[in-house]
Amino acid sequence: MTRWLRYRELVARGIVRNRMTLKRRITLDGFPPGRMTGPNERTWLEDEIDTWLKNRPIEGPKLKGAAKRNRERSSAAATTTA
Repeated sequence: MTRWLRYRELVARGIVRNRMTLKRRITLDGFPPGRMTGPNERTWLEDEIDTWLKNRPIEGPKLKGAAKRNRERSSAAATTTA
């Protein structure tokens, strides 16, 4: 029998830390969107979450801003150590 998980259980499992991370996981990482089970309540099937955890890529997609920040950091570190 599968269980329904609520947002706070996703946080307790360490899958997300906040709602923005949850939104990013859904849009960028293929995280299951869940189902609206109330006017302000979204739930996920535990089996869907377990399947996603088993099949997710080890490294997520690179964000445009993150790549730029990493280049800036590495060039700044190179100039301070030289």
